[in-house]
Amino acid sequence: MATKTDTRTKSLALYLGLTFAVLMSAGPLLFMAVMASRTNSEILGLPPPLTLGGELGSNIDRVFANADVTFAKALLNSLMVASVATVCVVVTSSLAGFALAKLKFRGRNVMLLFVIGTMMVPVQLGLIPLYMLMTKLGIAGRLESVTLPFLVAGFGVFMMRQYAQQAIPDEMIEAARVDGASTFRIFFSIVFPALRPAAAVLGLLTFMERWNDFLWPYLTLDAEHPTVQVALSRLSSGYYSDQSLIMAGTLIGTLPLVIVFIVFGRQIIGGIMEGGLKA
Repeated sequence: MATKTDTRTKSLALYLGLTFAVLMSAGPLLFMAVMASRTNSEILGLPPPLTLGGELGSNIDRVFANADVTFAKALLNSLMVASVATVCVVVTSSLAGFALAKLKFRGRNVMLLFVIGTMMVPVQLGLIPLYMLMTKLGIAGRLESVTLPFLVAGFGVFMMRQYAQQAIPDEMIEAARVDGASTFRIFFSIVFPALRPAAAVLGLLTFMERWNDFLWPYLTLDAEHPTVQVALSRLSSGYYSDQSLIMAGTLIGTLPLVIVFIVFGRQIIGGIMEGGLKA
């Protein structure tokens, strides 16, 4: 049997490990906040500053007052793109995952293989034909061009299919059919509530992916419709890089992700725990 000393030693080691993990995870964010609150001369000094300075407010004001980059519009654009893509991916992935997991129809396995196949194609291979398609549709340079191609995600379909296969008993669906429920009634009343934990995780991952996307928005958007990542790249362009300005913009662009995780993180963990208790 383990003694109290052994238990305390293990608990201390666990807390030390968790503290180290938190510091390693939050360290870059804290350092970014420190750099955003300093002047360029202080940032380039040796040793580098490790505490917050007094220039954070003025640096943030300079970000929004920059004439070359409309940062407020970039924040709004990224929020619109990420929100629309997240909602559509969660809904379409839940519907397709339920169909592939629980509905019996011809060609189901072929469709699943096709979905998995789309996940194996590198995104970079589709940039040129995708840009040509957006140009033919007449939406190149506009926000629709960075939203439309990502309303459906193969990873999301596969993820929801795997979760639905394990979390939803076939007997429950058959009982609902006996009671006269239609397929859509079964999905909205039985399936989607059971998929809520996986849907929350998928929604968070999708929002982060679309918010952090840089390459495709950089290629297709014009100067009047920037996203946050494109605006940040323009802040750092030119012969002279204002590091305090860049760090302040990066801090502003990171805060929405932190807020989304704080607001929805508890719901995600609660949904996962609820799903585990039901299983």
